[in-house]
Amino acid sequence: MQPNEIVGNIVIIDDELEMRLLLEEFFKNRGFRTHTFPLASDAIKALEPEGALGVSQVEGDIDLLISDIKMPQMSGIELTEKLKVLRPEIPVILVTGFGTIETAIEAMQKGAFHYVTKPFKLTELSVTVEKALQFRKLQRDNTALRQEVKKNWSHGSVIGKSQNMKAIFDLVNRVAGASSNVLITGESGTGKEMIAQAIHQSGPRANKPFVAINCTAIPENLLESELFGHAKGSFTGAIQRKRGLFEEANGGTIFLDEIGDMNVLLQSKLLRVIQERKIRAVGENTPIDVNVRIIAATHKDLRLAMKDGRFRDDLFYRLSVIPIQIPPLRHRKEDIPLLAEHFLKKYSATNNSKVKGFTKRAINKLINLKWEGNVRELENVVERAVVLCSDTLVDEGDLPTSENTSPENFFGDATNDFPTLTKLEERYIKLILEKTAGRKDKASNILGINRRTLYRKEREYGLVSSFDTEPLGDEEVEFQDMSH
Repeated sequence: MQPNEIVGNIVIIDDELEMRLLLEEFFKNRGFRTHTFPLASDAIKALEPEGALGVSQVEGDIDLLISDIKMPQMSGIELTEKLKVLRPEIPVILVTGFGTIETAIEAMQKGAFHYVTKPFKLTELSVTVEKALQFRKLQRDNTALRQEVKKNWSHGSVIGKSQNMKAIFDLVNRVAGASSNVLITGESGTGKEMIAQAIHQSGPRANKPFVAINCTAIPENLLESELFGHAKGSFTGAIQRKRGLFEEANGGTIFLDEIGDMNVLLQSKLLRVIQERKIRAVGENTPIDVNVRIIAATHKDLRLAMKDGRFRDDLFYRLSVIPIQIPPLRHRKEDIPLLAEHFLKKYSATNNSKVKGFTKRAINKLINLKWEGNVRELENVVERAVVLCSDTLVDEGDLPTSENTSPENFFGDATNDFPTLTKLEERYIKLILEKTAGRKDKASNILGINRRTLYRKEREYGLVSSFDTEPLGDEEVEFQDMSH
């Protein structure tokens, strides 16, 4: 600490002058600016927005309030209740005599951070004060993070404040009103479909269909039918006429994900559709007019595929009228805290979790992970942390290391002896139970099975005693929960 450097602001309230002077001298010697009051009502008045200690009136915010409980006019409990409404961000430490400990505990239930009993040693008080100040710092860090998220650093479902993402947002805004084809490139998990949706939703086609198809998810012999439709009886199983996705998207946008995996024959048919704005269903000769904007995406290098003859040059240039390249997450680390906070809110609500944010250490760890799976991997990591975290803040220990974020690394040890699927399932269930400290609700949530199924599998694999009775349903009470 530099000479005369102020490390924080502490409010001290006690109707005894000697106690006020003692605490004031103790904290001033440790670099704090102190504000003392004999009455709680005077302190509350000063802490109001226009008061002497209002947020905009004092140099630096108030970090902590220390108050006696038994005081004239307004007690420490009444003070705590009022402060919870007026300035809920300020932690309160109450000072109480031995005979009023129950009262102090009551005050904690109403929002006080902690209490100390008289007589106390100043060194002991300083330990409690340090914990309260750390808590206040975590509050500030998370408040700042939430304010970042609230800023205009998003476009539809896409979030980012890095220069790369700002440039993409600007490009989305400029091309949204056009009908030109768009080619989005980027690694898997970077959010290519979300960018496509943002373009669609920002333009004049927003009230028309947005139809997405993953070209790798449909077998080659069915992809043509899926895209363009088919006539009744055109092939075995075609029992009635089927509209293709281009017809479904008429007037709107069709998103062709992983276009680089489309076979060359179908590429030529797609090129004809782009040139003629007409489609022909499989088994039909009558063309159908379509007005569809095409947005394609791929994680592959299409220029290399063109050299190898795996992708048509003419189709590439037809699709990439407007090229958009999304950088990998590791190249836009400024976006990681915003994305992590967004996913935390999403999965805290979904899982009815008490988790409210991240510690500074957790955010630093997230920023420095490799993120080979990009935004999709970050989302999975945050979801897992929310489910497994036992505190209100996700800390660095709740997050994986860079070595075990990859699914390949995660399963490497479990599969190096080539186990059967049954044995692999047993190992995985055992791992999840260990990670969740035996909590069946959390474990079944992660595993994607209900608690009854989990209990049955525990018995099958000998993870619980065969004499344990099977739970009856949602009213099941676990032994480890009964100890609380």
